[in-house]
Amino acid sequence: MEELRTPFKVTAGRFLRSVRIFISSEVGGPAKLLTASLVILFFAINALNVLNSFVGRNFMTAIADRHVGEFARQAVFYLVVFAGSTIVSVYARFSEERLALLWRDFLTRRAIKLYLTDGAFYRLDVSGKLSHPDQRISEDIRAFTVTTLSFLLMIFSSGLTIVSFSGVLLLINPVLFAVAFLYAACGSLLTIRLGRSLIKLNYDQLDKEASFRAGLLQARENAERVMLSGSEPQMKSFLASRLDDLIANFRVMTSVNRDVGFFTTGYNWLIQIIPALIIAPAFFRGDIEFGVITQSAAAFAMLVGAFSLIVNQFKSISNFAAVVARLSTLLEAIENSQQRNRSEIEIDDTSEGLSYEKLTILSERDGSVLLQELSIAIPSRARVLVTCAREEQGSALFRATAGVAYSGSGRILRPAGEGIRFLPQQPYFPPSTLRQLIAPPDAGTEVKAERISMLLAEFGLERISNAQGFQQEVEWHTFLTPREQCLLMLASLSIAKPRVIFLERTEVMVGWDQLFQIMTRFADDGIACVHIGSAAKISSYDAILDLDDDGAGQWKTPYSRANGGDAQRAD
Repeated sequence: MEELRTPFKVTAGRFLRSVRIFISSEVGGPAKLLTASLVILFFAINALNVLNSFVGRNFMTAIADRHVGEFARQAVFYLVVFAGSTIVSVYARFSEERLALLWRDFLTRRAIKLYLTDGAFYRLDVSGKLSHPDQRISEDIRAFTVTTLSFLLMIFSSGLTIVSFSGVLLLINPVLFAVAFLYAACGSLLTIRLGRSLIKLNYDQLDKEASFRAGLLQARENAERVMLSGSEPQMKSFLASRLDDLIANFRVMTSVNRDVGFFTTGYNWLIQIIPALIIAPAFFRGDIEFGVITQSAAAFAMLVGAFSLIVNQFKSISNFAAVVARLSTLLEAIENSQQRNRSEIEIDDTSEGLSYEKLTILSERDGSVLLQELSIAIPSRARVLVTCAREEQGSALFRATAGVAYSGSGRILRPAGEGIRFLPQQPYFPPSTLRQLIAPPDAGTEVKAERISMLLAEFGLERISNAQGFQQEVEWHTFLTPREQCLLMLASLSIAKPRVIFLERTEVMVGWDQLFQIMTRFADDGIACVHIGSAAKISSYDAILDLDDDGAGQWKTPYSRANGGDAQRAD
C-alpha cells in the first residue's frame, strides 16, 4: 500500500515534533508535572519489585526451614510491600491516564484546527485521496496518545527492570542471565518474522471498519430517500460488500494472530521452568537455599519480560505502527492540500467592496472557459443579478469568490473575514444554540433576546424562537426545513451586516417576493447583494451581469431603471 511507504524518518520526525509541540504548549506545564510524577512512581515500583523478590526469597526459605518466627516476620514484610506496591501502581496508572487524556485533548483540538482551516477539509474531501479523515482524528488520535504513552512507559519500566534484575540474576547465577538475554532475543526475532504482515492488515482493518460505519451512517442520513426510492436492496448490497471486505481482512488477521499465538504462548510457558532447570542442581548439592529457586524464577520472569517487549506486545505494536502511519498520512495530506490550494487566481482580502480584475476561470471537468477576462466592480448597496448561459458558470464564480481554488487567472478583490458572506443554495448549520447561530462571533451577549425574537418574526421564523430556547443546542439540519435554514441564514446576516452578501439561487428556497424584500432591507443597510439566479423579474435589480456561453460578461441596467436601459461589456 502506497500510504504505508511513508519514510520512517518522516514519520519519526512528525512524532518527535508532535511531542515537542505538546511539551511547549499552554498545557506543557501540567504535562511535565505528570511526566515527572510518572518517572518517580516507576522508580518506586521497580524498587518495590526488587524488594519483593528478596522478601519472597526469605519467606519461602523460612517455610522450607520451618522457622515459625521468621515466617511471621517475613509475612508482615510481604503485606507491607504488597500495600506499597498497590498504592504506587494505582497512582501510576491514574497519572498515565490523565497524561494521555491531556495529550489527546491537545492533539485533537490541534488536528481539528488544521483540518478546518483554509478549507483543508473541503479539498481533502474533493480530492478523495485520503480515506476517512474523521476516523483518523477521533479514533486514531485516541489510540496514538494512549498507546504511545503506554509504550514509552513500558520501555522505561523495562529499562529499569533490566538494570535492577540483571544484578539480581548475576548474583544468583551468571549463566541464568545469559540464557534470559538469548532467549528473549531469539523470541523477538521469531515473533517479528511470524507477525510482520500484521502492520498492513491492521492499517487496512481500520480503513475497512471506518468504511462500514460510514455506509451505515449514509443509510441513516438518507433513510427517507432510500425508502421512497425503493433502494433498500441496493443499500443492503452496498453494506454487505463493505462487511465482506471487513470480515475477509479480519479473517486473515486472526490466522496470523493464531500463528503468533502458538509461538508466544509456548514462549511464555517455558519461562516458568527454565530457571528451575538451571538452579535446581545447585539446590540439590546444598549450595543454595530453597528460597533462591523462587527468587531466581521471579527475577528470570521479570528480566525476560523486560527483554521480551516485542514478543509480549507485538499485536499492540503492529496496531500502533498502523495508527502512526495513518496520522502521518493525515498530516501530510493536509499539508499537501494547503500547497495545492495555491491557485493561479489571486485573492486580495484588503478591499472595501467586491470587484474582479481580468478574471478567467476554467472548468475543472473539461478545462473549458467558464469566465473570460471579467472586470467589474460591484457598487455598494447594489442588488446585482448574475445570469449564466451555463449553470457551471455561476457555481464557479460563487466558489472562486469564496476561495475555492480553480484553474484560471486574474484577481478577486473582496473584504476580509466577516466583511463578505456567502449563502449557498443549501446552507448547513452545525449543532449550536440559537444565539450562536444568529449573533456573529464578536457580538457576544450584546444582541438581546428581544431583538432576536423580533428578527425571527420578521423573517417568518416564529416557531423557532417558540420551540427552542436561546441556550439549547439544536441539530438544525434535522429541525429546520431547507427553506427555514435559508431564511435563518439571511436573518443572521442582517445582524452581522457584512459589506457584501453573495447568494446562490436563493429564490428557489425562499421565493422571489420575499427575496426582494430581504435584498431591499440589506441595500438600505448599506450591503451589496450579488445573486446568482434565473433571469426573472430582472426589473427589481439595480444591475445584471449576464455571462454568455463563451464566458464573456455583459453589465446591464434593467430597462425600468434606465429609460430604455443600457448595456456594456464587463471588461
